[in-house]
Amino acid sequence: MTQTLQIQLAGKDGKTIRRTVKHRQFPVTPAYAFTDYRAQGQTIPYVIVDIATPPTGGLNLFNLYVALSHSSGRSSIRLLRDFNSKVFQAAHSADLLAEDDRLKALDAETQKQWEKMGRGRKMSD
Repeated sequence: MTQTLQIQLAGKDGKTIRRTVKHRQFPVTPAYAFTDYRAQGQTIPYVIVDIATPPTGGLNLFNLYVALSHSSGRSSIRLLRDFNSKVFQAAHSADLLAEDDRLKALDAETQKQWEKMGRGRKMSD
């Protein structure tokens, strides 16, 4: 918002000096920002999401899922800027897939040990 004002000043010689002053004000909305990892476990009423490719590193499907799934609903999400839609067609990270397989194997081994101790029931029950 810009506002123009006319002001009058008294000069050193006693003459009145007129000046035009422009006042420019930028509206500011308080906001809070955090990473997609910080959003885990929260439901956020209104979100503005930036899914553009970051200057360093990159985005993976997990980042996108977390960023887009923690709002109250589809109508409360706004995208900050345009993005490359091919990011949604990317394959999952090989490292993440390997970690998922490792965790599944640990889970199966834990289940076997638990059943050997007679404390668990089979998952098929």
